[in-house]
Amino acid sequence: MLITDPCKIETYYQALIDKNSNFVGIFYVGVKTTSVFCIATCRARKPKFENVEFYSDFKDALDAGYRPCKICKPTENANEAPEQVQDAIALIKENPKEKISDYILREQGISPELVRRWFKKHYGLTFQAYQRMYRINNAMLELKSGKAATNTAMESGYESLSGFGYTYKKLIGNSPVLSKDDRVILISRLTTPIGPMFVCATDQGICLLEFVDRRMLETEFKDLQRLLKARIITGENAHIWQAKQEIKEYFDGERTAFEVPLDTPGTEFQNQVWQALMAVPFGETSTYQQQAEKINKPKAVRAVGTANGYNRISIIVPCHRVIGKNGKLVGYGGGLERKRWLLEHERKLKASEFKQ
Repeated sequence: MLITDPCKIETYYQALIDKNSNFVGIFYVGVKTTSVFCIATCRARKPKFENVEFYSDFKDALDAGYRPCKICKPTENANEAPEQVQDAIALIKENPKEKISDYILREQGISPELVRRWFKKHYGLTFQAYQRMYRINNAMLELKSGKAATNTAMESGYESLSGFGYTYKKLIGNSPVLSKDDRVILISRLTTPIGPMFVCATDQGICLLEFVDRRMLETEFKDLQRLLKARIITGENAHIWQAKQEIKEYFDGERTAFEVPLDTPGTEFQNQVWQALMAVPFGETSTYQQQAEKINKPKAVRAVGTANGYNRISIIVPCHRVIGKNGKLVGYGGGLERKRWLLEHERKLKASEFKQ
């Protein structure tokens, strides 16, 4: 939303001049003379008051025609975890079997209150719940490798096998003994130049990559759990690590094709459509009609569009490359401005490679 309140505008402009970090993520400033938008702490030369306008969300700035500043990277840094939260997450990863209490956080100079607020806002759960998921994920991997449940429970910081079993069953859906062959879906978060994303993976590969503000995200989570007969818990595996690295390379202009394995539950027709999407060359576009013809179903244009909409793996399965018959941008769950940004990013990179 464009900010029109004069008092807020003055406050925000002063925060921009002062590089006040307390306003990071509170507003996004569009600079009319350069057509870029920034966050409060941007190091670039400050624009004049009459040359700026403020937005409450970076998507609004994108919709108004502004592009992200290359210095402050507003869509990444405004959503990046604060240093204290990053330190708290590092503690969990460094000590996956230890319960990180408020006392331990304070000893490390980390505010438990700040960490709790951030997790509730960005993950929809508490820091302790995130931590329990991470510990249970670690325990599940040990159980699948053949380790005894009792040893795993004790080494994971649980004082009793019953307490471990209760928490494990609540999160995984089955007891530690019975769940060795159960599937789980791991979920992690990453930042990109056009907004934060969730990435999910099974043992087979990536099954979801979506912007965190996608309207149908909750429905996609429910569908995934139903189709895969698995629970979503916080954690990471080799597929998620690989996806994060490849996505970073894509946005850095260093990658035009993805190699990470995928896990795409769906109908035979849907998977045909998704395979056809991955055949659309980098830096090019296709229409729904052309996609229908590729799978030898020229009359199934509407069905192809519907299947595109059910694609849960953005960017890697490039539904952003499909446009309307008249050349207009249509139907992208992440928002049309993101679609436009992705197409421009790919066109520019392809053009630069062609010149070389």
